[in-house]
Amino acid sequence: MNIRRLFIMIVCVLSAAMIISCSGNKEETKSMETMSFGETPEGQEVGIFYLKNKSGMQAGIMTYGATLVSLTAPDRNGVMSDVVLGFDSLSSYVIQSPYFGSTIGRYGNRIGKGTFELNGVKYTLAVNNGGNHLHGGLKGFDKVVWTVDQKESVKGKSLTLMYIGKDGEEGYPGALTIKVVYSLTDENELRIDYEATTDKSTVVNLTHHSYFNLAGAGNGDILGHELFIDADRFTPIDQGLIPTGELRSVRGTPMDFTKAEVIGTRIKDTYEQIKNGEGYDHNWVLNKAQGAFGLAARAFEKTSGRVMEVLTSEPGLQFYSGNFLDGTLTGKGGRNYGYRSGFCLETQHFPDSPNKPQFPSTTLNPGSIYKTSTIYRFSAK
Repeated sequence: MNIRRLFIMIVCVLSAAMIISCSGNKEETKSMETMSFGETPEGQEVGIFYLKNKSGMQAGIMTYGATLVSLTAPDRNGVMSDVVLGFDSLSSYVIQSPYFGSTIGRYGNRIGKGTFELNGVKYTLAVNNGGNHLHGGLKGFDKVVWTVDQKESVKGKSLTLMYIGKDGEEGYPGALTIKVVYSLTDENELRIDYEATTDKSTVVNLTHHSYFNLAGAGNGDILGHELFIDADRFTPIDQGLIPTGELRSVRGTPMDFTKAEVIGTRIKDTYEQIKNGEGYDHNWVLNKAQGAFGLAARAFEKTSGRVMEVLTSEPGLQFYSGNFLDGTLTGKGGRNYGYRSGFCLETQHFPDSPNKPQFPSTTLNPGSIYKTSTIYRFSAK
């Protein structure tokens, strides 16, 4: 008997009061079905927890990076397919993942030159993207193992994950206590609720980073998808992908998705913003009122008929068209992830907000609670 199987058996015995069944690598607890997914290089155990709804949708969430590793959704004929890109092994997530399905923090997106000033103090962050700070740094929240709160998780419906970011982690001030709740509703909604508190003034901008392909993960590129974004303005970027500070109208530009447009139609346009992003990699300023919860975007794939709506309380939405996927990644089931084979719709505050006082603030102070919610809602037509 190998050590790994012995470990699983011991866990099963110790957890007998909670476990309904335990066989091989799979467990069924009072919370939900779980599966062991291996160990990190540091020896930390990683598990995948599965949520299911009455229509047959299933979401798999991994404790490493609080990552969505799979999400099935029905097509117009009711056939389920996994619509998020990912890997079959933990090692691939650890070694080469471009944030597939990850919870991103402490600050999603970029902070210019990896520096910002808060309350008269200058902070220097880890630099990991062309001289800038991206998605929390060298070891952001996507690269740590989160703790599952079994008491707050609801059987088969929700999963609550916790993490505490230390004061000084990746250069950020304050110990940050974070809770992320994934819920799969019977209305075919994947809901993500975030909450955080701090013991020192800091900046926070949490987001979700799934790469979607509504035709099914690994089924070609996403250029034929239609996309609507409820935003009359966006934040232009320089060649380093840092916002200039301007809020520019989308009218008359390839950035206008106020009516549904096919993603690939204008993605090679000579517009300077398309050139700077090597396609779409920009933040849109949502039309809804600040802090209000509402529709941000809608994507549609005509072959399958799948529709995905994105609703959020955030003021911005990053649409990324998979410009840096280059065909070198082998994903689930041995399928190759080619150029622009997935797109991201990341709900967020604006990039580089700590250095742009005209943008909505991302500052969190002691005694305050950071709260934000996002829903990915699926249907078919």
